Amino acid sequence: MISEAEAHSKILKTIQPLPARRTLLLSALGCFAAEDHFARLPLPNFDNSAMDGYAVVASSCRKGERLLVTGEQPAGPDRQLRISPGEAVRIFTGAPMPAGADAVVMQEDVIRDREEIVLNVDVDPGEFIRKRGCDLSEGQKILSKGERIRAATLALFASQGFSDLAVGAAVSVAIVSSGDELMKVGEQLKSGQVYESNSALLQALLKSCGAIVKSAEHSRDDRELLIETIERGLKNHVLIISGGVSVGEHDLVQSTLRSLGAKIDVWRVAIKPGKPFLFGRIGDCFVFGLPGNPVSAFVTFLQFVRPAILKMMGAANLDLPMGPAKLIADLTNDSDRPHYVRGKLEDGKFTPVGRQESHALFGLSQSNALLRVAVGESLKAGEIVNLQLWD
Repeated sequence: MISEAEAHSKILKTIQPLPARRTLLLSALGCFAAEDHFARLPLPNFDNSAMDGYAVVASSCRKGERLLVTGEQPAGPDRQLRISPGEAVRIFTGAPMPAGADAVVMQEDVIRDREEIVLNVDVDPGEFIRKRGCDLSEGQKILSKGERIRAATLALFASQGFSDLAVGAAVSVAIVSSGDELMKVGEQLKSGQVYESNSALLQALLKSCGAIVKSAEHSRDDRELLIETIERGLKNHVLIISGGVSVGEHDLVQSTLRSLGAKIDVWRVAIKPGKPFLFGRIGDCFVFGLPGNPVSAFVTFLQFVRPAILKMMGAANLDLPMGPAKLIADLTNDSDRPHYVRGKLEDGKFTPVGRQESHALFGLSQSNALLRVAVGESLKAGEIVNLQLWD
């Protein structure tokens, strides 16, 4: 049995980012940038009005002054208008500023009198003008390599005229669940059987990472059937096998993988829940063996599988989001392994939820955070702890 840190290090030293690809802008959502990106244009690209009103020369604008309206500039093509002191141009939000104007007075602050306006306020230079480049300068970095591309990022790239982007690879994953005790949802349960739920859990976790789930199959505890199912899964970048990775007489996964030529780099990790964890490789496919108990599968996925997949996709940050919270209950870890306690973060407080056992799926379903409690560590209610957040 090896430590979490050693397992994490071995996995991430073995995993390397897959080759980058180019994709259309809208298809890049959720992907990771494969290179640094820089602004092609300043934002805004020209001085423009922040309000509907009148473009003016501020030095000629005092409360009670009359100004002659000499033209109109809507948003759109620049009409190349020019004004002098004592003049104004009717202007609308986003419209380019006329030459000579250095301020905008809001339409609510004037009285229109035929071809003139009467000012109800004093006007200072620069009022209600969006200066060229005030939001973004040409050449400024807008996204670093390895950052995830979000909806707002797409809007920024569109404003710069990007039609496609270089992004990290799309990672394909196959899931295999094993065990005679498992039945598909919708089938009739027999005594001693349970519905198979890990594949639904893993598919949801994989999709939240941005991976592509190519298949999810189940195999009975039959070596030949397991070989056939695994061989189909090996056509992907990653194969995740849930269940059958321990050392019982019916746990066939490890020996079956070795018979197929697998190189096993990690076997059994000091983590609770989730000790019977496996990582290896067959050809070009990375194989993760997760415990069959759902909470163990969940915890080991987040700690080991998730960062590996993100690295393959080209992500720079492989860690779960972290956040502080006040602990509501005393916690002590008397076991020989670090314990990931499931609980709910709400209003800045963390409350452990449900039975902290590897099969306790209901408690997991009510949780949104993990608290790592080290071996021998005791935490008191009221302490500030640092949580891993997944939801």
